[in-house]
Amino acid sequence: MRIGILGAGAFGSAMAVTLARAGRDVTLWGRDAEALARMRATREIPRLPGVALPENVALADDLQEAATRPILLLAVPMQSLSALLSRIGPLPQGQRLVACCKGIDIATGTGPSGVIAAAAPGALPAVLTGPSFAADIARGLPTALTLACGDETAGQALQHALSTPTLRLYRSTDTAGAELGGALKNVIAIACGACSGEGLGESARAALMTRGFAEMSRLAPHFGARPETLAGLSGLGDLALTCTSDQSRNYRFGLALGRGEPFDAAVTVEGARTAEALARLSERHGFDLPISRAVHQIAQGQASIAEAIRALLSRPLKEE
Repeated sequence: MRIGILGAGAFGSAMAVTLARAGRDVTLWGRDAEALARMRATREIPRLPGVALPENVALADDLQEAATRPILLLAVPMQSLSALLSRIGPLPQGQRLVACCKGIDIATGTGPSGVIAAAAPGALPAVLTGPSFAADIARGLPTALTLACGDETAGQALQHALSTPTLRLYRSTDTAGAELGGALKNVIAIACGACSGEGLGESARAALMTRGFAEMSRLAPHFGARPETLAGLSGLGDLALTCTSDQSRNYRFGLALGRGEPFDAAVTVEGARTAEALARLSERHGFDLPISRAVHQIAQGQASIAEAIRALLSRPLKEE
């Protein structure tokens, strides 16, 4: 099976490495032609130091050519997904599009599968998500992810096509649940990083993780997500990883906020944009999302961490 990967960042490159090692025919496209040329010449991956790009990974400069593969992994930031699909143009009926991004689109308030459905109505959307760091996947360390696809038969085919000896995929038909977990865990990771950076202690971080999971659960009915999906790899599993490791960009961003330090603007922080999208949804529908709202206010400079903590602790007492 020929697989195209659109996005030569850390995750897209890591998937190219693990799939190629497993004998798949892989084409990798990136928007930076000069960076691709260097990768082609050196087989080195800038975002994954020490990891060599296998010779059987073809590097494509032409987006349209790369997009002809029967299976496409869309490994671009959430807020860039719609623009990427617009650049590709019409796609064949039934082409498999697997979103590898996590978040909620600012413009539409939908997850990746909703963006795919709007931009490529004839394609078959799926979502690859769960607790993983690109460096672990690229190094061949054992990793388990959720592959969510509304079409069970297509999901089974994708599961077999994308699983490798070190990357184990669990199948689900609940794309909404998989997307929701992947989106909100980044917001909660920022909160946990800010908590650690401010020196508020491990107990406070545990409370944020737990109450953050409660926010996920409250949103589930709105998105049509199943609670058991949120309790799996794409929800609780990803939340646990992202909120406890400084390999997480969102957690590191929160740490910088808590310490009052600058953060590299070139690093994609999906949770900050997702918090903005959640703030809009909360205003529109009246959702109770105090942690997500606090993260948005802190990230936008509308409140200090101390002010946000006071607001959270002064909320009315209630049952868990």
